[in-house]
Amino acid sequence: MNWTWFHKLASPPHAYSIAATIAPWFGWPALLLIVVGLFGGLVLAPADYQQGDAFRIVYVHAPSAWLSMLVYGTMAVAAAIGLIWRIKLAHAVAAASAPI
Repeated sequence: MNWTWFHKLASPPHAYSIAATIAPWFGWPALLLIVVGLFGGLVLAPADYQQGDAFRIVYVHAPSAWLSMLVYGTMAVAAAIGLIWRIKLAHAVAAASAPI
């Protein structure tokens, strides 16, 4: 089986060209879904009977907590891949994930 297509994915120029091609196709729908989710969670959701409107912070806080844990896992896996197999793109992924 020919795996040259798979090895190209670890090359930064090849990966960056793929990312530049698909970013608009995923970026705009992602932005739309974020806006719809925030509107639904912060405006349309009814207030809690005990906590009132303060309960709505759960709709922002819980996804943010999950995202932060996902980013820590992504950084750990990418750093391990970069250290073990010396793939430069893995170091770039770990470095780009850190500010999130």
